[in-house]
Amino acid sequence: MITSQQMRAARALLEIDQRQLAELSGLSLPTIQRMEASGGQVRGMIDTLVKVVAAFETAGVELIGENAPSAGSGRGVRLREVGGSADK
Repeated sequence: MITSQQMRAARALLEIDQRQLAELSGLSLPTIQRMEASGGQVRGMIDTLVKVVAAFETAGVELIGENAPSAGSGRGVRLREVGGSADK
């Protein structure tokens, strides 16, 4: 669903820290820290993962799955276009 690398990259795109992500997702700071400290695919309660993904999507970050159409290969993140033009 999401990797720890995607979480860090998405936060970097949004220029937010772990505390801000915790607030956006309605989760605790230690939960976000544990998720990002895990290697590779983040494991946890589905509800927790959904909250993080929803927070990123609401903020305008698109999570790119391993086999999703993209110019490159592998997983990643990108900002979605809003109003017909890219934010950054």
